[in-house]
Amino acid sequence: MKLFTIPRKQLPLYIMLILPVVVIFIYSYLPMFGVVMAFQRFEPTLGFFRSEWVGLANFHRLFLIPDVKQVVLNTLYIASMKIVVETIAAILIAILLNEIISKVFKRMVQTIIYFPYFLSWVILGGIMRDMLSREGLINVLLGKLGIHPIVFLSESSLFPYLLVGTELWQVTGFGTIVYLAAITAINPTLYEAAVMDGASRFKQIIHITIPGMKSTIILMVTLSLGYILNAGFEQVIMLYSPLVYSTGDVIDTWVYRMGLQQSQYSLASAIGLFRSVVSLILISASYFIARKISDHRIF
Repeated sequence: MKLFTIPRKQLPLYIMLILPVVVIFIYSYLPMFGVVMAFQRFEPTLGFFRSEWVGLANFHRLFLIPDVKQVVLNTLYIASMKIVVETIAAILIAILLNEIISKVFKRMVQTIIYFPYFLSWVILGGIMRDMLSREGLINVLLGKLGIHPIVFLSESSLFPYLLVGTELWQVTGFGTIVYLAAITAINPTLYEAAVMDGASRFKQIIHITIPGMKSTIILMVTLSLGYILNAGFEQVIMLYSPLVYSTGDVIDTWVYRMGLQQSQYSLASAIGLFRSVVSLILISASYFIARKISDHRIF
């Protein structure tokens, strides 16, 4: 008896999966062998098999480094702000887009706010650096108001908020898609009944639209918790500098600097493995919570 058969109609779909699976295996699974560096005093000339095995010494050393605590706190702070601000912004924009009557204007606005999502941080980082530089557009406008130029990307106190603001510009438009779908799933008769009762548009939003989105909001926030240690490597690496390490350095960029720039491969691997394990636990927990909530028919 055959344990696994592929229907003839689905065979082309399985063939299409071969290349992505091979790419994922080569670039995602094979490199995982490198985690052995976290338990070695790794020397590139000796390789994985001849480098000295030190057990958990790198992890012990890791937690004695003063910078690590600040890096973890920076990561949690920036990632938490992103989740909260981006969720609120996506909900508000979705509600505002839903209230637009003109379909042409609505599609035009959607296209404009979705567009940054499809640009890489190499491009967006260059745009932000030009706009926020001393001679950039923002400082030119501030100068018109009589405000002295501010070197935004060199101000450590401002940098975390710049990260949140610039990512908000990039991803919020795309995030509204989920919440617009949630709004369209709300029963139209609820709005008709509210109009008959004399409810204004604002009251309809407060008492019908937002409660109707409640389950989707809970789901999206719950799933976002799994990525609390991901503060956006590409974004930070394109915008930060040594002047803002104290508030802008996150786990991924710290690993990058320790591993590739300072050649401390074992130490970088140790904190990278620590981050991966914690992220796996958080992602598993968030999916478990989301499933439990779904089982209780909140969704």
